[in-house]
Amino acid sequence: MTASAHVLVFRPLIEILRRRGDEVEITAREYAQTLQLLELHGLEAEVLGRHGGRSRLGKARQLVSRLGALRRWARGRDFDVALAHGSHELTMTARRLGIPSSTTFDYEWAWLQHQLGCRAATKVVVPDAIPPERLARYGAEPPKLVQYPGLKEEYYLADFEPDESMLAPFELDAARVLVVLRPPPDVSLYHRHSNPLFPLTLDFLGARDDVHAIVLPRTEEQRDFVRSLALPSAIVPEQAIDAQRLIALAALVVSAGGTMNREAAAVGIPVYTPYGGRLGGVDEALIREGRLVPLSDPRALRLEKRSAAASARVRREPERLLDLLLSAIED
Repeated sequence: MTASAHVLVFRPLIEILRRRGDEVEITAREYAQTLQLLELHGLEAEVLGRHGGRSRLGKARQLVSRLGALRRWARGRDFDVALAHGSHELTMTARRLGIPSSTTFDYEWAWLQHQLGCRAATKVVVPDAIPPERLARYGAEPPKLVQYPGLKEEYYLADFEPDESMLAPFELDAARVLVVLRPPPDVSLYHRHSNPLFPLTLDFLGARDDVHAIVLPRTEEQRDFVRSLALPSAIVPEQAIDAQRLIALAALVVSAGGTMNREAAAVGIPVYTPYGGRLGGVDEALIREGRLVPLSDPRALRLEKRSAAASARVRREPERLLDLLLSAIED
């Protein structure tokens, strides 16, 4: 697991595997809230490597280091299959050791990551909203390419239910509009574009006295930056929290790309994106369906209290996603 979202994706799949009596070993790198979320969900992992930072040289050095660490850790342990969420290091190591592997992801424009990870993998499992021709450049074509309906979030949130008790530590004013914000992934190679819209949105919401703006930073650098602004209506949690439960209780979400957009869409919460990079097929589909709204001006946000009525949502069986990933063993 190399990023926070991977913990969420694999949590129900690991539960299913262990319930079946299968042995599961987890590896993770030190990045963002990945290790905190593993602890939050009661999952133990072997920590191998860390994020390489903003520079390509730093990323390359960490890639080489993590490949070596993974190979030493996995060699001779008789694994039947390796499952990854965009972790090219894992599929590359598995191929080197002769272990079948599957990789899954839902953003197709991370060029280098997919050139390495997809070519090494036995199976590539992605949403059917991604046009297959976009994946052929990575060597991912049927039967290697397998696609599933809907959002990955609709699978791993199948057993999710909102819990209002999680708001208690924030001491919120019930009369205010609750907004959840997620900054852009500014250490990712695929997000090199300057995106001034998110800071503008943060300034706009953080100064309002009718809003509580809870900001969920990706990194400590982002956390320190938001706190330095001293915005009266902005709240920054001290540690990683169960973001899905927070999202489900919000009036709306503003997320600059990534999993949180789709988590909000999956549980029926209005979500806006100021994402500055190239949109992937999943987000393109959500925009066409009206489940995701591109944001160009923070004044366009509909700051309204949400009805207490249950939000429309889709629940899908995580077992079906797991079966697709495990199909790598059959090849």
